[in-house]
Amino acid sequence: MTVEIICVGTEILMGNIVNTNAAFLAEGCANLGLNCYYQTVVGDNEKRLTETLELAMSRSELILVSGGLGPTEDDLTKETAAKVCGLELREDPESRRVIEEFFKKRGKEPTKNNWKQALIPEGAKAISNPNGTAPGVLIELKNRSRDRSKNAHSGGNMTTRIILMPGPPNELIPMFQSSVAPYLQELSGQTFFSKMVKIVGIGESRAETMIGDLIDAQDNPTIATYAKTGEVHIRVTASGATQKEAKKICKPVVKEIKSRFGTYVYATDEKKTLEQALVEMLLKEKMTVACAESCTGGLLSARIINVPGVSDAYKTGFITYSNKAKRKLLGVKKTTLAKYGAVSARTAEEMVRGLAAVTKADVTLSVTGIAGPDGGSEEKPVGLVYIGCLVRGQLRVKEYRFSGSRQKIRESAVTEALVLARECILELFSQDEFGQQDDDAQD
Repeated sequence: MTVEIICVGTEILMGNIVNTNAAFLAEGCANLGLNCYYQTVVGDNEKRLTETLELAMSRSELILVSGGLGPTEDDLTKETAAKVCGLELREDPESRRVIEEFFKKRGKEPTKNNWKQALIPEGAKAISNPNGTAPGVLIELKNRSRDRSKNAHSGGNMTTRIILMPGPPNELIPMFQSSVAPYLQELSGQTFFSKMVKIVGIGESRAETMIGDLIDAQDNPTIATYAKTGEVHIRVTASGATQKEAKKICKPVVKEIKSRFGTYVYATDEKKTLEQALVEMLLKEKMTVACAESCTGGLLSARIINVPGVSDAYKTGFITYSNKAKRKLLGVKKTTLAKYGAVSARTAEEMVRGLAAVTKADVTLSVTGIAGPDGGSEEKPVGLVYIGCLVRGQLRVKEYRFSGSRQKIRESAVTEALVLARECILELFSQDEFGQQDDDAQD
C-alpha cells in the first residue's frame, strides 16, 4: 500500500511551528511496513489544498492528512476533502454529543462554529478524539478509476483511503496510535515487530559501516539507522503472519548487531533513554551520583532527575557558573583558574574532585565549556567543553569540540557527560551485569 502524507497549515509553511506530525506519521507508517513516497505541506488555502489532494489521489492508495479540522474559518481540510471526493457534509450525532460533553465539563457554552466540527462527509466514518473536539475522519472511495501519470506506481480500479486527523500533536498522536494504526495494520494483513538498538560512543557513519553488509543484504527484517544527539539508533523491523513469527525473524539480526557493537549498546528497549540506562546501573550497584555544572547550567542534573526512582541514586548538584562559585563551592584553586582558565582540563578535574569531597558521591561529574555564541577565541573556540568523571577514585577528563547553536552545544555536552559516566562505571564492573538481558527478556 502506497502512502502519502499531507500536513495542512500556513503556520508550518511560515516556519512558525516545526512539522513534527510528518516525522511521526512517516515513522508510524514505516513501522507498519507501509511505503511512504510523498510528503507535502500546504497552507490553509482551498484551491491549493484541492490541487494537493487531487494529485495525491492520483498516485497514492492511502492519504494521511493532518491539520485544518478546527472550528475557525480557515480550517478547510474536511470541507475541501468532501468537495474533492464529491461528498456532502452531514452532522454526526456522536461527534455532536462529544462536543457538547466537552464544553459541559468545562462549564462553557459552545459557539456556533464549534458545531462545524460535528460535520462528517457522507458515508465516511468519524474517528474518536478523546483529547479534543475535532474528530478524525476516514473516507473510503472504492473502485475509483485513476488517470495515472508516468510516475504512478500502479493502475486500474482501486480503493482510495483518506484519513483526516487533527493538527495538535497531543490529539494526533493518541488518535493514530489507538485508532488509525490498528486499522492500517488490519488492512496490511501482516504483523510487524520492531526492535531498536541504541548505541552511544560511535558516530552514524561508523555505525553504518560496521553493519554495512547487513544493510546491503536486508530484506525481512529491514534495518535503518537514525542519528540522534550523541547517539545512533538502529531499528530492525520484521513482518510475519503473527507477532511471534515477526519477533523470531528479528531476533538473530538484533543479536548480531549487539555482538558487533558490544558495550556501545546501552538498550534494546525503544522507550529506554540514556539517562535511564545510567540510573539503572547506579541503582544496581547501589551507587550515588552528583553533578557540578558550568556551561550546561543544570541540564545534566535535569536529565538524570527526570528518571523515576532516581532519588535513591542522585545526591545533589551545583551550578558553578562563575569562577567564584567554582572556588567557593568546589574548591577549585585560584591559581588553576588564573593559569589554565575556567574552561580547561585542570579545572574540570578540580571541580569533580572537589564535588566528590563535598558530597561523598560514588560518581561525580563536572562540565565546563564555552557554549557561545560569544566568548570564544582561537585558542579556546566556541564549543570547547571539558567533562570530568570520578568513579570511586578513578578519574577521567575528556575534551570535546561541539558545533551548532548555544542550546545544541549544551545538549551535546549533557549527552556526552552521560556517556562518559556510563563508560567509567563499565570499567569497574563486568558488562555482563548490565547489557540488555532484561530488555530481551520482554521478547
